[in-house]
Amino acid sequence: MTNKEVVPAYEKATDNEEASTNYHKTLKSKELELQPLRRQSTSDDDSAYGLRSSDDDEEDGVGYVEDGTGNGVSEKTASGDYLLPGWLDRMLFPPHLPRACQLLRPENIAVPACYLLVGLLQGLSGSIIGVLPLDLQASEAQQTTFMAIRSLPASFKIAFGFLSDNCPIAGYRRKPYMMAGWLIASLSMASLLFFSNLDVVTRGSCFASTKRVETAADSAANGDESLENVVAVVNKPIPDDAPSIPFLAVSILIFGLGFWMADVMGDSIVAEKAKLEPPNSRGSIQSSCYSFRFGAAMVASPLSTFVYSTYGPGYVIMLLSILPLCILPAIYSLEEVANAPIRSTRQQCQEIWNTVCSRAAWQPMGFVFLYNLLQVSNSAWKEFQRTVLGFTSCQFNLISNVAYVLLFMGILSYKYHFIKYSWRSVYIWTTALNGLFSALQVLLIYGFTFGLPNFVFALGDDAFAEFVVGIQFLPATIMMVHLCPEGSEGASYAMFTTMSNCAGAVSTAFSTFLLKIWDTDKATLAAGKLSGLANLTYLTTAIQMSGVLFVGWLPHTKDGLVELAAMGKSKIGGFVFLSVLFLAISYAIFVGLMNIIAPGWMGES
Repeated sequence: MTNKEVVPAYEKATDNEEASTNYHKTLKSKELELQPLRRQSTSDDDSAYGLRSSDDDEEDGVGYVEDGTGNGVSEKTASGDYLLPGWLDRMLFPPHLPRACQLLRPENIAVPACYLLVGLLQGLSGSIIGVLPLDLQASEAQQTTFMAIRSLPASFKIAFGFLSDNCPIAGYRRKPYMMAGWLIASLSMASLLFFSNLDVVTRGSCFASTKRVETAADSAANGDESLENVVAVVNKPIPDDAPSIPFLAVSILIFGLGFWMADVMGDSIVAEKAKLEPPNSRGSIQSSCYSFRFGAAMVASPLSTFVYSTYGPGYVIMLLSILPLCILPAIYSLEEVANAPIRSTRQQCQEIWNTVCSRAAWQPMGFVFLYNLLQVSNSAWKEFQRTVLGFTSCQFNLISNVAYVLLFMGILSYKYHFIKYSWRSVYIWTTALNGLFSALQVLLIYGFTFGLPNFVFALGDDAFAEFVVGIQFLPATIMMVHLCPEGSEGASYAMFTTMSNCAGAVSTAFSTFLLKIWDTDKATLAAGKLSGLANLTYLTTAIQMSGVLFVGWLPHTKDGLVELAAMGKSKIGGFVFLSVLFLAISYAIFVGLMNIIAPGWMGES
């Protein structure tokens, strides 16, 4: 029996009218609602699904079936009156979108709620992953282990996607896995609450100098009462029944597995719904969902810092265990087609292979990978801030909090302004801005802060870089959604996002390697020898800006993807794409496991 070649969504041609009619007769009304909007024309020269040129829509006079009034679908009572005032109904349920894309409908509310919860948990968990190990007196090697544990579960996103695409539970592909993911995340944090003593907090002034903290005990012994607040941040004895480093590590690892499983399910649903958007609204669902996510992270990050420093880690962990349970009713009510046709694993693999062989996939994704790979950070920068500038852990948390705010502002800026610009223009201008912010680090190294305190200058320098990241984030994700073949949204979208994330992991390893070029260790920085740090800053800035040299690989808009798809396929391009992807994933998993199994294998103490 020969296998029929499966064609990616952005290349799929309209079937003949008879086949299309028979197909739709087999679907229930709810299933029809979830299908991509169809052209009312019977012309078969363009695709009725996936990507089409927006110019074609205008030329052909394409209309979209809504409620016959042109105002979209609105909730009405039996008498014809609106349940909500008209202005509120239009704001909550945009009439230009089909009902399946109106995220605040009761049957869809679990989707934005999932993104909201992802942002909340990311913001809240920062203090648990970054600060609690320090309060438990973890070694440098153990701290590296926690950073590895934080990122390791994301390497399995493709596995989660394939699992949900191929193995439905009770007829559903997304809902059960999303519910299971959040339950796993909740129970892992609950285990810390019930089986350990979390009274390990260290309190004190947020802006206390590191050097003052180190000498606080001696100063207090000499009768200096002005340092009472500083004395409070000196390490307290750790309770005997406090969570051990291995127990905390395992709990965070399981939390990450559940977290990323639920996140992949949310992404898969959005990838399916994004294909239903009218051409002039493409990207609105993703921009809305990521606004929820990063807005929640913006609020949760400072909340975590405040709760942790004021009440202790126990209350933060309690929030991390309770919040995932709050979304379960919404997931239960989520509208999803039951018993939808499932392609075999072999067919899905063939479909993904056809997708990555298309120039519309490997060329722009090659740009995304190379660009992210070249965003090499200055690995000595935080050591400079801690050793030379005397920043405290709380000040680092404040920088992180402001960074979340500006990341959210970047997302909103793209959603409401930059979305109308070409993808190439967005990357060119944001790369220039990023180079400017990176170069400003040199001014801080040599003390030229224009009269501003070091912390304020560093706050603007570090945090504004996240504003640039926020603007760049959405174009890449919008492009990835349009590349996903129908029926394999879970695995394919996870594959594309994993490739982007793994590029960041390799970039981090490369930034560590660059530390060997110039002497930038703690002793050198403390001695005031900063020339190596400045040279490293120049080098990393140049490498970061070099990513713009490949911007020609990126199409201007989604219509450019159609043009690239028309250029044909390349098995060599597909092979290189998958080879780079799996090598990057293997590297990320190897480093993560080594940091867990053999802490200090890279030379940490």
